Amino acid sequence: MELSKHLVAALNLITFILSIPILGAGIWLASNHHTDCVRFLQGPVIAIGVFMLLISIAGFVGAYLRITWLLWVYLLVMFLLIVLLFCFTVFSFAVTNKGAGEALSGKGYEDYRLGDYSTWLQKRVRSSENWNHIRSCVVDAHVCDSLKVYKLASDFYRAELSSVQSGCCKPPTACNFLFINATYWGRPLTEDADPDCHRYSYVQSELCFDCDSCKAGIVDKVRHDWRKVATVNIVIFFLLIIVYSAGCHSFHRAQEEGTYTRYGKGII
Repeated sequence: MELSKHLVAALNLITFILSIPILGAGIWLASNHHTDCVRFLQGPVIAIGVFMLLISIAGFVGAYLRITWLLWVYLLVMFLLIVLLFCFTVFSFAVTNKGAGEALSGKGYEDYRLGDYSTWLQKRVRSSENWNHIRSCVVDAHVCDSLKVYKLASDFYRAELSSVQSGCCKPPTACNFLFINATYWGRPLTEDADPDCHRYSYVQSELCFDCDSCKAGIVDKVRHDWRKVATVNIVIFFLLIIVYSAGCHSFHRAQEEGTYTRYGKGII
């Protein structure tokens, strides 16, 4: 009987430990320089981590105090958590499955097009309310300042820019703008059909922050970060299934042995 009690408690301790990587992933997203600007993504990850941590504590307490109803609640909520984690992970991969930078001949960086990414992510950054916050956050982060070290076009073209720098700090390569310095480009005499070519501004606080390429750069960064978190979630999901199955079996055995009673005074 005591073995069942300790086994259920140990399983909940494992669940508690498993919640740490998920919570840590959410905190990592929140502290990541650019994904901090896109708060609609990191919230669900942190919520799942906190939720999992709390129910593991409830299961641990229920096991040691032998409170049947608390363990029933724990098993029910754990089942819902597994379903939620599965749905969230599938959704994460679905919305981050499309999209990638366009490799450029002779360039160390890539160009980004918003239309290459999932419709859901496009809608998030096309929303005026969302984008005003994201744009302001990225501008305040001074993501383009580090590019000012490139004084020569040859050096700049070899630079490995982040997706945010490539999309927001310069006009798209297709515009054929003349390099003057990394954040100041001369317009060609011919007009280009790409709307981003007209959105590019010489004002250093604006540059291409209103361009679709900037939105695409943000989405690409978020896409890579979110897929890392989704990969962690897959591992946690299968471990949770194992822990949950073992927990159900142990709890069933404990009930048959009379280890738990309704109000927490077990048979010793």
